[in-house]
Order: sequence, then structure tokens, then C-alpha cells
Amino acid sequence: MKIPLGSTGILVNRDGFGALPLQRASWAEADRILNRALDGGIDFIDTARAYSDSEEKIGKALGSRHASFVLATKTGASTVEGFWRDLETSLRLLNRDYIDIYQFHNPDYVPLPEDGTGMYEAMLQARAQGKIRFISITNHRLHLARQAVESGRYDTVQFPLNYLSSEAEIAFARFCAEKQSAFIAMKALSGGLITDIGTARAYLAQIPGAVPIWGIQRESELDALFTVQKAGDAVTAEQEQRIEHDRAELSGTFCRGCGYCAPCPAGIVINMCARMSLLLRRAPSRNFLGQTWKAEMEKIPQCRHCNACISRCPYNLDIPSLLQSNYQDYTQFSSTSLQG
Repeated sequence: MKIPLGSTGILVNRDGFGALPLQRASWAEADRILNRALDGGIDFIDTARAYSDSEEKIGKALGSRHASFVLATKTGASTVEGFWRDLETSLRLLNRDYIDIYQFHNPDYVPLPEDGTGMYEAMLQARAQGKIRFISITNHRLHLARQAVESGRYDTVQFPLNYLSSEAEIAFARFCAEKQSAFIAMKALSGGLITDIGTARAYLAQIPGAVPIWGIQRESELDALFTVQKAGDAVTAEQEQRIEHDRAELSGTFCRGCGYCAPCPAGIVINMCARMSLLLRRAPSRNFLGQTWKAEMEKIPQCRHCNACISRCPYNLDIPSLLQSNYQDYTQFSSTSLQG
């Protein structure tokens, strides 16, 4: 099923492909996954300059098929010079003459004309040169995402949305539909805390105009997406129960796993360690009880309480406290598992 991408005039499959995880796939795996995705009807791919070799893998796998899909990528540049450097690098690696949707990548302000930074003007110039088609932005901060839409200067906005989202976040997605502003939904599985893609997909299908991008690293994940597509868009009674259960279990403060808190001066992998307690209960625990993650969790007592992570967290979490509680829970869980 295809839906309009806001007022851009673009029609896309209502399931997009999130290419961040491709940086963890081999080149051969990435090639197979990307071509299978297009063959299966997915025609919208989202990546970023910051996703290591994701752009290059897309360029090598799909360079000859660029007319078959809509491409979005991002720049995290903070200067005009960096903007042009990122854009030219992305075009070269993606093996394309233009990018359909070019996004500012989670900036801490909304670039606007004549704001003194020159960043929005660079977007306008890139569009005038035919190097991009639409000017867009991503963000994890609700007030900035809303400001971008209200400005009328952005063709699409990318923001986290799933059935664990707050009422304010869900209302924002509906606001975008009212404004005919394309809403690209990232974190559709809440960074792995939602484990049922069928329920997640059916829920998002009820949000008018929302286009989720599913992070795909393995062919099995692509197979799972293709399978749930056949089930249709309605939310079943069983899925309603699943949503209610997950909301109750995950209510309150939890890490979404976005990773913007990094880097940690103590080397703590915050976006995993700060939600380890939930991952142990919502994914096969054996994935996290081996020596690799045990060693990572043992770094938590080395937290320097510098609070740099707090200043970078778009959700204003008390990360040191969250890490400590997860460390205590992990230690207890590990001990119980060994005894069992």
C-alpha cells in the first residue's frame, strides 16, 4: 500500500527501510537485503552521513536502481562548510546525482532563514542546484520538531513514534497530518523494547500519514516485515492487549536507546546499559548474560558523574541514576540465573 509523503507529491510504501543497522551487516548481506527490499515493494530508504558505511553500501547495492526508490539521508554538520562537505560526500557514496529528502540530523535548534547560521540558506542553494529535492529535519525533542512544522519551512519531519510514545508525541504526529507535513516515524520498535513488529506496525497504521522506517540488519528481519504486511493494518483484540501490557510494563522513565548521550568519558555504552533491565526481560536473556555485556555493565561503577550525558539526553533523563539501577538489577538477575 502506498501513501502520500505529506504534501511533497511523493507516494511511498507505508513501510520504509531504516538503514542505520546496515553498518553492522556485511557488504554481501547488505546487498541482498537492499535488493530484496526493493523487489518486495519497499521504495523509501532512510540513512545518514553519520551511519558509518551505510550510505556506501546503499550506493554499491542500488546505484543502478536509483529511480526505483525515494532516498533520504542526513547531515549532522554545524557549519555551512560542513554542510557542503557532507552533501558532496553523500552524493558520491550513494552514487546519485541528487538526494530526494535531505535532513538536518537532530540539531539542537531549528535552522531557519536569516537566523545567522546560513544553514537553511545552504539547503535552499542545494535545492536550487538540483542536488536535493526536499528540505527536512529530524529530532528527538518534541518542542523543536513542532517548531519545525509550525515554521512551514520543512517538507518532512522525522521523530520517534510507537505505541509507547506519550500522548503529547502522538498528538504531534496527528498535528503533522493536519498540517500536511510528512511524518517519518523513527524508533518504531522503541530501540528494541517492542518485540512484536506486527503489533507495532498495526498501531502506526492508525496514525494518518505516518511512515515508519524499520531498522533492518538481517534478512530474517526483512522476512518478518513482509510477513506482517500480509496481515493488514487493523489492530486486533490480541494486539490491543499486547499494547496495554507493554505500556504498563514500560510506563515511567526508560531509555529509548537513541545514543545521543554518547560518548561517555568512562566508556560506558549508555544506550544499552541504561535499559539493560528491560532488555533482559523482553529479549532472550542469554544475549546479554555473556562475558561481553558483563564487562560492559561492570563499567557502570566507574561513572564519573560528570553529567555530560544528562546535558545531551533529548529526554532529560537522570542517566547516572538510571545506569546504577540497571547495574543493580543486572547483578541480581545474573546471580539468580547462575543459581538456576
